[in-house]
Amino acid sequence: MKLRVLFFSVLRDLTGQEEIELTCEGVHTVADLLAMLNARWPKLAEWDSSLLVAVDHAYVKRDAALHDGAEVAIMPPVQGG
Repeated sequence: MKLRVLFFSVLRDLTGQEEIELTCEGVHTVADLLAMLNARWPKLAEWDSSLLVAVDHAYVKRDAALHDGAEVAIMPPVQGG
């Protein structure tokens, strides 16, 4: 499965990436993807409990299924000001 993953705000700094394209096996849900990304960037794991995730421009829960060609946006919590 091919995925396009976008990182926003402080997550860009943690990963050093604005976006990546992944070809991955065994990744079926958002939770699977986050586990893989947390293993790749351990500092990202520190944000895990508060991350917002959108698939193809719609916010989803971690049990959401992924599909080939999906765009996954990973964001820190929204902050007001």
